[in-house]
Amino acid sequence: MLETLLIRSRAVPSDPPRRRGATTLGPEQDRFGVFKAVLAAVPWLQAGMGIAILLVAGLVPWATGKVLGAMDQQILAIDVNGDFIGDSRIAIERQAGNWIGKSYFSTDLSDIKADLEKRPWVETVAVRRVWPDRLEINIREKKPLAYWNDGRLVSRTGELFMPPNPEIAGRLPQLAGPDERVRDVISMARTMSDKLVGHGLGFSGLSLERRGAWTLRLSNGIEVVLGRDQVAKRFERFITVYENRLISRSDEVSRVDARYTNGVAVQWKPAQAASGPKT
Repeated sequence: MLETLLIRSRAVPSDPPRRRGATTLGPEQDRFGVFKAVLAAVPWLQAGMGIAILLVAGLVPWATGKVLGAMDQQILAIDVNGDFIGDSRIAIERQAGNWIGKSYFSTDLSDIKADLEKRPWVETVAVRRVWPDRLEINIREKKPLAYWNDGRLVSRTGELFMPPNPEIAGRLPQLAGPDERVRDVISMARTMSDKLVGHGLGFSGLSLERRGAWTLRLSNGIEVVLGRDQVAKRFERFITVYENRLISRSDEVSRVDARYTNGVAVQWKPAQAASGPKT
């Protein structure tokens, strides 16, 4: 007997039909595509220009150094310019001659400037290169305004200095005081000198004691004591008394003390000592 067996099995789906031209990418192919996308996003033109600029920037100092090295020479001459009264042109040229034979380009001009400005009379120094093998040095000397304390000089800018030959400054007023008050003394001296000239009197000197008292000296030898307080008012009082009472006998006056409230005390020279003390 024949038995008919019906066998049922699960349907196995068939592969979907492929479209013509379609392909399947594996993992390696996916990574390669991402890499290409990254490369495509890089601005290669700008990057190339940046690299070129960096290369040029690195090469310029090297090339400049090579060119300067090829052009460099020794310093063969130094020209010194300036008006010299206290210092000596020959002495300055001799000191500057220490740079003869040095490199024209690599010599530091600030070293020359600093070295020459150590000289007592020198105020400022300007140094420049003159192609191909010379240096030009321009020097300005300090201008003395007055003698100060122990033989030193004070310049017009208020700088104290001690040259080996202060006497070369010639006839100048004598100022004195604490070093830290030098500018105060100069200011007071200029004010008094201007007023004295207006009254036909000459200024010879001014001193400031450490405790603050002022003493004025005139070119005719008269010493005027002004003290610490109301110095300007006492100075004006002296001018008034001098013009009204003393001008005709100025050659007899040795000292005037203006520290009094309503007048001044006059000290006469020895020959006229008996004439009377106060006016």
